[in-house]
Parts: sequence; C-alpha cells; structure tokens
Amino acid sequence: MRFEAVICDIDGCLGPESHAPFHAEHLVTLAKHNRVAIAERRRGDVGAKPIVTLCSGRPQPFAEALCRVIGNDELPCIAEMGVWIYDPANNRFEIDPAILPEHRAWVRGATAFIEDRLVPNGVVIQPGKTCSISIWHPDTAYLMAQKPVLGKFFESQGWKLRVSNSVEWVNCDLAHVSKAEGITRFTKLTGITSERLAGIGDTMGDMAIRRQVRYFATPANAEEGLKAHADYVSPYRDIEGVLDILERISR
Repeated sequence: MRFEAVICDIDGCLGPESHAPFHAEHLVTLAKHNRVAIAERRRGDVGAKPIVTLCSGRPQPFAEALCRVIGNDELPCIAEMGVWIYDPANNRFEIDPAILPEHRAWVRGATAFIEDRLVPNGVVIQPGKTCSISIWHPDTAYLMAQKPVLGKFFESQGWKLRVSNSVEWVNCDLAHVSKAEGITRFTKLTGITSERLAGIGDTMGDMAIRRQVRYFATPANAEEGLKAHADYVSPYRDIEGVLDILERISR
C-alpha cells in the first residue's frame, strides 16, 4: 500500500510532550523528506513518498509555523483539535462551519469560570486558542483532579464541552468538534481517501486519527492503551520514532 499523506500529531511525536526543546536536526531531516515527497507528487508520482502534515490540539499559529518548519507547503494541516484547517497551498484558514456563535459563547463562559476558580491557584491557560481551552499546572495531579469539577460545571450550564487530557494538559473542547472531523474535512479538501492515509499519535486522544486512516503507528513513548491499536510501534521515542515510521512506510 502506498500512502499519499501521513497525519501526524505534534506533542509526543514531532516534539516532546513536555516544554523541552524540539530536536532541530531531526526536523530538518523531516523537511528534506517532505521536499522530496512534494516534488514527486507534483511530477505525478503520487504516493511514492507520503507527505507529512499535522493534526494537533495546538493553536493554529503554532501548527502553521511548524508546518513551515517541516517543509509542508502542499497539504492542509489540522489545528486546535479540528477547529481550524490551515491550507498552506492557498494560504487559507478555515474554521469548522459547525461552530456557531452559541458554541463560542460556551467557550467564553468556560474560560471565565477557569479564570475565576483555577487561575488564582496557579493554573495557566494556553494562549492562542479560539474555540477551545487548554490548561496546565505544575502539579499535574492537582490539574487532573479538576477534570470532574470542570465536567460537572459545564453540564450544569448546558455547555456541551468535552473534558480530556494529554500527559500534562487538560483540554476543554466543543463536543462536536474533533481531530476526526478535521481529518474528514481534510479528505474532502484534498481528495485523498482514508485508504491512502497513514497516521501517527501518542495519546488516547489520537484514536481520532487511528479511526480515520488505513495504517497507524506510534513512537515508543505512546500510551500503552494506544499502542494496542497500532499497526506498528516504533522502538524509538518522539521524532526519532516518527522518522523510523516514515522509513518503514516509504520503502
């Protein structure tokens, strides 16, 4: 099977889940891969090498910047858990059309609650998001203990917000918006079917990628629950694992 694109998470895949630095040399290697893959695609040799694009909970500007770093100026990337699609080929920024003004009001209300109740206790809200919220605290156990508190309050307000977590963050997202919906929009924009997609992720939230692609792999640092659903688990961590996976599916 030849794949046209690889849908890849950022944190825990292209970089560490922590706030440690990215491995610049490995990102250069990935950019070289994309340069060759894009040139082959434009010559009509579709699928000779898959182009790596992004599917992340990170804010759109972060995903756009990293899209440029890895040399992807051909295929859209998915940001903010499916809220945004950035298309570098046309410099387009498209919000999920299912997000209505009332949904934005839910997010504003949830933000106000977090600012009032949790920020005074040291919780930090990640800047740059428009229709979702990500929060962090130096005491991860304290942060995770806030998940049921948030879920109960959102339910009491009638706000349909999904509360989930990565390794160090808690995320509050619109329940009807997800990475899976973002990938569906990606396939409609590009014409690339799920049968021609591979995916890479590291947390259970990336099951949304798993369900939308033909082939799914994880780096060694992935959650054990996700590894059980992978076609391949690399013995290498983070971006080294991603490069290992790319080598396997590009043969």
